[in-house]
Amino acid sequence: MSDFLRHIEFANPVYLYLLLIIPLLIVWYIFKNNKSFAEIQFSSFSPFKNVKKTLKQRMYHLLFVLRLLVISLLIIVLARPQSSLSKRNVSIEGIDIVLAYDISSSMLAEDFKPNRLEAGRDVGLQFINGRPNDRIGLVIFSGEAFTQCPLTSDHGVLKNLFLSVKTGIIEDGTALGDGLATAVSRIKDSKAISKVIILMTDGVSNMGSVDPLSAADIAKLFGIRVYTIGIGTTGVAPYPFKTPFGIQYQNMEVKIDEALLKQISKTTNGNYYRATSKTKLENIFNEIDKLEKSKIDVTEFHKKSEEFLYFILLAAFLLIVEIIVRYTFYRTIP
Repeated sequence: MSDFLRHIEFANPVYLYLLLIIPLLIVWYIFKNNKSFAEIQFSSFSPFKNVKKTLKQRMYHLLFVLRLLVISLLIIVLARPQSSLSKRNVSIEGIDIVLAYDISSSMLAEDFKPNRLEAGRDVGLQFINGRPNDRIGLVIFSGEAFTQCPLTSDHGVLKNLFLSVKTGIIEDGTALGDGLATAVSRIKDSKAISKVIILMTDGVSNMGSVDPLSAADIAKLFGIRVYTIGIGTTGVAPYPFKTPFGIQYQNMEVKIDEALLKQISKTTNGNYYRATSKTKLENIFNEIDKLEKSKIDVTEFHKKSEEFLYFILLAAFLLIVEIIVRYTFYRTIP
């Protein structure tokens, strides 16, 4: 109970001044009580020496005490007691990150299980879960690019939008420059200490209106670091085709423009990685996770909660007790 009271604050403390009426009521009660009895003079009190007070006499002032307690509690309720605001200085690891994700049809290749698209999405979701203090956004691209989710700290919304990503929702192809430029536009105005883009692709840039290296130069200009990841095994990978006889597979050569991805990362002081399996992709994200740890000193707050219910329930209980005692034990006949 003492710990509870120690963390109580009041939203309207000015109402606590009303408690000053309590001593005034006590003075008034004493004065009134003294005037309520007839003054009888005795030459000696010896006849009353052995007369014991009854329980009713001993508890004579109980009604007044109960009434004072009820008034005091109601005043406290008016002052709106709340749990005190918890405040502490902590260091968190918070940066702004945009995931630029290739969703071209080649991402359906099944050298990753179940395929590159879903494997990359699973690893991306794990990465998001491990960065609770970061704002993260999602840009998707193939033949064109658009923002699937702007920078947000609401990771629930972000993950739902990530799960809805699939191939075929935009024109097919690999507009690498457009994807990177769109990601840059989403993070360039961020005030974060560290701004990062993680670009994942499995192909060669063959579409789009923005040159990938020009987009990298713009990222560098805004202090954005770009990590590039080439997704795909070496050699050939099984790619599914729809035919009148169902899904058929054909081995397709894996082509990733590693030279371009390395140059983008080098320009922006990032790193290039090659993921030839889902396990390696997980390891890459773990490495990026360790590299991107920016300590930020912040003040952490906790939301206040109303605590008047305890006081109003106690006031109601005491009022009921007073009414019961007044009209039973101390009932007077008119």
